[in-house]
Amino acid sequence: MNNHINKWIDVCSINDLVENSGVCALVESTQVALFYIPNDNAIYAINNLDPFSLINVLSRGLIGDIKGEIMVSSPIYKQHFSLETGICFEDNAIKVDSYSACIEADRVKVNLNKCYNE
Repeated sequence: MNNHINKWIDVCSINDLVENSGVCALVESTQVALFYIPNDNAIYAINNLDPFSLINVLSRGLIGDIKGEIMVSSPIYKQHFSLETGICFEDNAIKVDSYSACIEADRVKVNLNKCYNE
């Protein structure tokens, strides 16, 4: 059994994030794109690697929604990825890891072992 399944990693202060935008954080050895949506008091965390360009840029993408599902548009080739599941809207066989994230006492925490798209 994996003893790290519930390992929450303190990443940053909520004040380090940009509202309605993304930032990249190195969480252990993984580049994670963090998106803060203050109207929903929500944090989304996905892997920062764009699987089409193979460049760590998803944190720089534009966020929006497609049919009510929150997503980020890759700044390179413009594919759209769900911030909840990591699945690509244009090709659902392609996905990026999406991680559990939360805000506790104004701190952002991420759990790399709790992916939504497993």
